[in-house]
Amino acid sequence: MGKHLELKDTSSFFYSSLTLQNEFQSLEDIISWFDQKKKEERFVVNEIPFSKLEQWYFTDERKSLVHKSGKFFRIEGIHVRTNFGKVNEWEQPIINQPEIGILGILTKVIHGVRYFLMQAKMEPGNINVLQLSPTVQATKSNFSRVHQGKLPAYLEYFIDPTKSTVLIDQLQTEQGGRFFKKRNRNIVVEVTPEIELLPDFRWLTLGEIKKLLLMDNFVNMDARSVISTIPLVDDSVISTLQNKTLNGTINIADIQLSGFGLDLLASVCANGSGYKTKDEIISWYTGQKVNYELVTEVIPLSKLSTWSITNQNIYKSDRFFSVIAVQVIARTREVSAWTQPLIKDLNIGLLGIILKKINGIIHFLIQAKVEPGNLDIIELSPTVSCSNFDHVKTNQDMKPSFIDYFDGTRKVELLFDVLLSEEGGRFYHQQNKNMMVVVDEHEQLEIPSNYTWMTLNQIMDFMKYGMFNIEARSLISIIYFNMKSL
Repeated sequence: MGKHLELKDTSSFFYSSLTLQNEFQSLEDIISWFDQKKKEERFVVNEIPFSKLEQWYFTDERKSLVHKSGKFFRIEGIHVRTNFGKVNEWEQPIINQPEIGILGILTKVIHGVRYFLMQAKMEPGNINVLQLSPTVQATKSNFSRVHQGKLPAYLEYFIDPTKSTVLIDQLQTEQGGRFFKKRNRNIVVEVTPEIELLPDFRWLTLGEIKKLLLMDNFVNMDARSVISTIPLVDDSVISTLQNKTLNGTINIADIQLSGFGLDLLASVCANGSGYKTKDEIISWYTGQKVNYELVTEVIPLSKLSTWSITNQNIYKSDRFFSVIAVQVIARTREVSAWTQPLIKDLNIGLLGIILKKINGIIHFLIQAKVEPGNLDIIELSPTVSCSNFDHVKTNQDMKPSFIDYFDGTRKVELLFDVLLSEEGGRFYHQQNKNMMVVVDEHEQLEIPSNYTWMTLNQIMDFMKYGMFNIEARSLISIIYFNMKSL
């Protein structure tokens, strides 16, 4: 017999994450809507030589690839030295985009349930053209109209404080291996009045979004970033739950939680019950910054000794990414046609987190990782994060710690294994396997000094301060309380 928890506030994030009933349409309707839009819209993306780029050019002596406005982003070279990892010195191209963009989701309570306004958005690098995106996804150059196009729909709710109430507002970083010290504003705002629903947008519950996150390449990276910042359980709900023993079954209104979902719920509510205290984790994190060094020098692209610049690409080998140029036609975008550079990497990467019960509470194995574009030397990363899974898992010298928990050689409980692509405005068809596995609580793992165990409560606490990288946030965004092992 389960315990019944009276959750009076059905407008909470928590209740929305458990809700799959949508008064506007079903999940099947959303998927059909996506498929229909792909057929209706004319999206064309073709690779072109650099010489065919419009508004983009190489500066003198091919120092960098830039836009004529001086805005948007530039492709530069960097020379990197670090004492982290197995490779301690290298050169590579990198995206330098110092401006802070907006990744924003608009939320509204409709008939007592919280909904989120999501967009079907085309990006030139998307592997399947359309992906589910935030309400607003715009660089500063976009919403400053450098391209002289239209303003993004619903932008006013994110820049005019009189039009909405801010619920979440965090600066979060982008890929440290591809961007140089890049951050975006991840923001969730609430509106009360009725707003016009434009054709490319739909209202979804958080539970529906979590379900769609388990579909390959359906929810884009920017949406995952914002979703990861949304509390899995609201503070008011945590206070209620902490006064109950979380075992057996809990019925929340008409929703039943049991098994692993209840274990995750207990990990969210585990304030002060972690393997390490918050202060101990802060001390460990600070120590990692002191222990590791990162020296990144910006150099001309033409000085990258192991990379070649041709009219077709900036290239090293098939093991690595390259820089290409594309021509885009997209009728539903703020500008209907343009050209731009993109980062291309057809090698599939791996992002994986190990979970384990410690003293009865689910913990996540988190890595402190150095990447060349990091803002402050290290960021909190998944247990395993690598860009060419097939290569590193067969190359003994390149194998990351714990990769054997994700390549099928170890016995684990698999929670999910979903293929998700990177942000299509900068990356062309780049995908990662997103995996989460549970190991037996009695299994002894040898933990390197740059790893630590964290509860879900601690993860969501540290999330507020921009300490988790985009790879970790992608995985965290997928977590939901009806999760079962595959």
